[in-house]
Amino acid sequence: MTDAAHPILAETDGKAIPVHPVAETEVEAFLARKRTPVRTYAAANKFAGKAGQVVAIPGASGAIEQVLMGVGAGRADLSLLRGLAGKLPAGDYALSRLPKGLDGEQAALAFALGTYRFDRYKKRGEAIPRLMAPKGVDAAFVTALAHACALCRDMVNTPANDMGPLQIETIAGEVAEKYGATLSVVRGDDLLKENYPAVHAVGRAAVDARAPRMIEIAWGDPSHPVLVLVGKGVVFDTGGLDIKPSSGMRLMKKDMGGAAHALALGRMVMEARLPVRLVILTPVVENAIAGDAMRPGDVLQTRAGLTVEVGNTDAEGRLILADALTRAAELKPALTLDFATLTGAARVAMGPFVIPFWTADDTLAGQIETASRKVSDPLWRLPLTEAYRDALDSDIADLKNDPDGWAQAGATTAALFLQRFAPSEGSWAHFDVFAWNPKGRPGYPVGAEVQAIRAAFAMLQARFAR
Repeated sequence: MTDAAHPILAETDGKAIPVHPVAETEVEAFLARKRTPVRTYAAANKFAGKAGQVVAIPGASGAIEQVLMGVGAGRADLSLLRGLAGKLPAGDYALSRLPKGLDGEQAALAFALGTYRFDRYKKRGEAIPRLMAPKGVDAAFVTALAHACALCRDMVNTPANDMGPLQIETIAGEVAEKYGATLSVVRGDDLLKENYPAVHAVGRAAVDARAPRMIEIAWGDPSHPVLVLVGKGVVFDTGGLDIKPSSGMRLMKKDMGGAAHALALGRMVMEARLPVRLVILTPVVENAIAGDAMRPGDVLQTRAGLTVEVGNTDAEGRLILADALTRAAELKPALTLDFATLTGAARVAMGPFVIPFWTADDTLAGQIETASRKVSDPLWRLPLTEAYRDALDSDIADLKNDPDGWAQAGATTAALFLQRFAPSEGSWAHFDVFAWNPKGRPGYPVGAEVQAIRAAFAMLQARFAR
């Protein structure tokens, strides 16, 4: 989806095709009020109101006259609207009513997300279905949120040859310019001068054109509470000298998904003009293999002054996040959120569709969980278990980046590592996103997925309400 695409409309030039949400218990009474041809067509297609069932009914001309959308037996889920967009041909549509329990803005956004297509390399020229904004919904605002999510997905879908450190810097500059924010970038060996040694160590093996960098965007009134968003930006992860097998390397173009999520969420915050001082921090590197690549056994300096023994060069994301989180702490934030495609262990625990998060703040956790349910953005809190903390102890440094095997909980030990560097002032939460749909279904094509930030944005809207 480009910024030129407008899947949500305030009005249409022609007549919008009505979409009727129908629950299983309503089917008989609903069809009884319809003309015989409608009842016959619905029966022929075995329409029973089951969740996700969609029947497009033609009129006398053969064109679609109306659409029946099953919403199931209980509370409707926003994924139904996203799936609806994936089942409709191009055209303008309007919900005859909102499914019970759904918010109009979130329903419109879900539909917009379902229209996403990545066609940079395979131009399809397909028109997309469009939805009239439900009553009281700001179509322009929903479209802006959809564009932010599409930016994230476009970045993750784009292969590393076209989404390197320079391209992420360029996108960050465009986002900053769009909202009148300031952009600062530290590149290459200047990272050592500006005290980002871990970022430099991870990215120094890349060619000069893909040199590591630290990108910082600042926006909003400095007198407002400071909100920091941190995103892991590993544009490609070979695993370093602890090289990944080919199967493990195949999708590593998406290892910059945390940076894409942070930029997209930042764009949402600025679009909503939330009363915060927003800072977006994205350490961007390529974990390449060359003569000066970091080695297993090396001891790295960090911005925080802590030393880290490199037990595994494929645990590089937490190293660059360590410097970024230390920078966040210097800003004295009220709230810090970090996003990273960090561990395979998170997928073993939760699979690809549920995103784990960690925080020591029970109130913040509750706010995130409430927002997650509200917007159907599945999240699950995992514990910062103190008993696993000493699995990160090193014999020769302050800590190491690969935990002892006895701890087993790889996603949690990664979170515990980050906590050592996270701001002690204000609250902090870490999200281990997957950023990918491995299984295609209507409204959810195989490829990049935006995860956790819709819930995070809803939480931020409630937390920083004007």
